Amino acid sequence: MRENLSAWNDTIVALATAPGLGAIAVIRLSGKDAIQILNTVFPSKDLSLAKTHTAHVGKLVEGTRVIDEVVVTLYRAPKSYTGEEVVEISCHGSPFIQDSILQVMIHAGARMAKPGEFTQRAFLNGKLDLTQAEAVADLIASNTEASRKAALYNLKGGFSSDLQLMREKLIKFSALIELELDFSQEDVAFANKKELEILVQQLQLKTQHLLDSFLLGNVIKNGVQVAIVGKPNAGKSTLLNALLNENRALVSEVPGTTRDTVEEFLNIQGVLYKLIDTAGIRNQTEDAIEQMGIDKSKEKIIAADIVIALFDVNSTSIDQIQQWQTDIGKDKIILVGNKTDLADTVHLKMFENISDIVFIAAKNKHNIAELENKITEKAIGDGLKREGTIVTNARHVASLKKLLFALNDVETGLIQNVTGDLLALDIRQALHYLGTITGEITNEDQLDFIFSKFCIGK
Repeated sequence: MRENLSAWNDTIVALATAPGLGAIAVIRLSGKDAIQILNTVFPSKDLSLAKTHTAHVGKLVEGTRVIDEVVVTLYRAPKSYTGEEVVEISCHGSPFIQDSILQVMIHAGARMAKPGEFTQRAFLNGKLDLTQAEAVADLIASNTEASRKAALYNLKGGFSSDLQLMREKLIKFSALIELELDFSQEDVAFANKKELEILVQQLQLKTQHLLDSFLLGNVIKNGVQVAIVGKPNAGKSTLLNALLNENRALVSEVPGTTRDTVEEFLNIQGVLYKLIDTAGIRNQTEDAIEQMGIDKSKEKIIAADIVIALFDVNSTSIDQIQQWQTDIGKDKIILVGNKTDLADTVHLKMFENISDIVFIAAKNKHNIAELENKITEKAIGDGLKREGTIVTNARHVASLKKLLFALNDVETGLIQNVTGDLLALDIRQALHYLGTITGEITNEDQLDFIFSKFCIGK
């Protein structure tokens, strides 16, 4: 359906590198007149005679004025990113030069590209499917090794291959059932219903596996919120500084120093964590400002994905630790005993019957690496070692859920031995939802929304 969505006949231009001062900037044109437009301002060579994937050095001029000496790279249709005639101009990185070239291109017949329009044209010209196109944006936005790897896997077509295989198998059975309907008067069976039932069960498992991967995918794409909580003077700010390896939070021996939350980002083993140093929580305080900080800390505990419950091993009771486990929940709490450098054996022995406590000395940065491993284990387990597709896009999740419902309907129809026309209808519904993920089934409004979130120039 892509070819019916839009028929662009114009040529677009945009800055493909980040705006601002730099050594080199790249300006990209795409469209049927891209080479012709550039030829009017590039007298050094007749680019219409040049081969694809070639680079040419020369002056870019406007009348008698030389704008810059540039390198022009040609990518002829269909062997280009967009599938159209594409020209990239590598110029000097002066913002004035960049703007001058853009204005010359517009005056010569190009128009400014909309956000994501180059990638949108690549999709409509069949160079990418929609999951790959969205992976382009994810790759540009990636800020950790894990998010880069997930986006690159999808860009290379890993997710698309999974979906295409599912689609091909369903289409095969759908065609056989449709064929049976054409010969309904002959009472001929072309489709093996038992084989279809086995296939549907396999597809249900595959779809559920993809849906389950979103828990990890969401972590990879959006990061993990980690709240550091505990009583005043437990060493929360010292721990934050130790994890960040810098003096970010104010540290004092006076309890209640942290009045508001302090938030910083930390990359641990390829995953982004938002660390939140909260105000110390105690039952009573006469300081109204401190109380506001305590109330805010409690809100952060509820919103956090992981809660580091930090306690002073020299002054915390077992009852207090057990209360934290109950209030916060064992699934998201990490118990961390601090100030072990000041503790004696008797104090530490108190905690030997409580499992999963990480003992540290934040001031000396002792055992911080073990705590980082514990945070990673709590957030993603061994998820980064898994092979295959990791779903990171909420749009894909919505379609996968609808796909699973449709597959369940097919399975129910097979069990209840419904007529072929009803079975074919359910299979077509499943194929529809598969198509919405890859873009084989879509509409122009949806595409405009997806690509509007891209960078201009990509």
